[in-house]
This record gives sequence, C-alpha cells and structure tokens, in this order.
Amino acid sequence: MRFTRMMPLLHLKLVTLLALLISCRSATTPTPPPVSSGSGQQVATAPPATEVPVWTYEVVNTWPHDTTAYTQGLIYRDGMLYESTGLNGQSSLRKVELQTGKVLKKIPVASQYFAEGMTLLNNRIFQLTWQTQKGFIYEPENFRQIGEFNYTGEGWGLTHDGQSLILSDGTNQIRFINPETFKVERAISVVYKGKEVMELNELEYIRGEIYANIWQTDEIIRIDPKTGAVLGVIDLTGLLPGKRANEADDVLNGIAYDEKGQRIFVTGKRWPKLFEIRLKAKE
Repeated sequence: MRFTRMMPLLHLKLVTLLALLISCRSATTPTPPPVSSGSGQQVATAPPATEVPVWTYEVVNTWPHDTTAYTQGLIYRDGMLYESTGLNGQSSLRKVELQTGKVLKKIPVASQYFAEGMTLLNNRIFQLTWQTQKGFIYEPENFRQIGEFNYTGEGWGLTHDGQSLILSDGTNQIRFINPETFKVERAISVVYKGKEVMELNELEYIRGEIYANIWQTDEIIRIDPKTGAVLGVIDLTGLLPGKRANEADDVLNGIAYDEKGQRIFVTGKRWPKLFEIRLKAKE
C-alpha cells in the first residue's frame, strides 16, 4: 500500500495470523454493537465466526508485468487490464495489454497525489488517492478527466458491486459509496473471531464476495459484503519465487477478475509477472 511508512509493519503468515485472531477472543464473546461510519450511517458488524476455509492456488498462466509499476489498483475489461500505480511523482493510470504487459496508454497523476485503488463503473473510471481525500473520474476510452470527488479518511482499495463504489481505507471498515453523490450509503466492519482485520487494501468484487488483499502479506481474504464476515482465506505464499528488491514494499497488490471467463488475475508492486490463478482447497 504505502511507500512512506514511518516504520516497517510486521505481519504474520497465514497460520500464525489465524491463530492470533482466534486467540484474541473466544467465539462466545458478544458481537460488539454497530458503530458510526462517520457519516451518520451504521457499520454492520459480523457475528462471531467459526473456522473458515483456506484456499491455495495453481498458476494457470503467467504474463509479463512492468517492474516500474507500483501497483495500487487493477481491473480487467474487454481483454485489457487497467492499472493504477502509486508514489508521488510516479502515479499513473494505465491501459495494459494482458498477454505482453505492454502499456498501451498511460497518463500521469499530478505529483502532489499518491494514486491508489481504481475501478470502472457506469462507463467511468474512478481513481483514489492516498491521503489527500480526493478522487478522479476519467473516460475509459481516452482517459480524459471528467470530474473529481471527495471522501473522508485515506483511500486504499476500490471496487464496485454494480451499484455502489466499495472503498477500503486501511482500517477494518469498508464503505459503500453512491457513485453519483459520493455519499456513504452504508459500511461494514470486517471482524474474524472478534478481532478486527486491519489494513484491508486492494479490493475486487468477485461472484458476490469482496476479495481484499491484506497489506504486506501474501493473503487475500474473502468477505461477505452484507455483514463483513470473513468467508475464507487465500494463501498465495510462494507465488512470486525468489528475493524481491524491496521485501517490505514490493508486495502482493493487485486483484482483477474476468467475469465472462471466470479468471482471477493477481500481481504485486513492481513485480515482473502477472498471474492467472485457479483456487483450490488447501490440504
């Protein structure tokens, strides 16, 4: 997610992470009451969870990915990838050829902005920025900027369910935002075994679920968009073998879904490869 952290964040691997979440509170702990989203809306909190399924993966296809792309948001549309990249002075919006990784179209984002997640809804591309509480709207055909919007807090990941923009902000809360008025319609609080699941990052809406990458880990969690309940964990350990140039920063980030072909694509910040993966139960 962020390059300019005050100090590196330590994250546990999958089994340790789940064990920690389980140990923090027993399953009999009462569900905390709903809290305000900051806009008068109530935040839905999931009931206490039981054990959730864990998936691993198999690689179906591998394609090149631009190693200068500090990937923040990724979507697939009509055979092409659209990508939002971050860092002040390096942020951009891109159209990328899937098979070759070639950048077909690219526009810079002004250097005072650190671009974040993006999505395409109602024939408009919406792109977040990190700490400036401002988003940009573009025409997908030519990347012409046609508007701006504002939101409170930080901008991390962005997707949609066909009706609402779905935004993560680095906490365990996910907001559903009206794409015309940009008002928060509702919010969910992502909790597992009574423990808040923090640093939800890149988002993708897949078959009625929200897939969320957890910053600086190799895990993606599957979230119920109605309650915030964690429905499962995807362990992508080992997807990109070998040592990364910056282990703390060049991490998994970028989830895209081909709805017609039912294909899942993932990559990471400055990764040399983009992967099509197929999920399978972890033994």
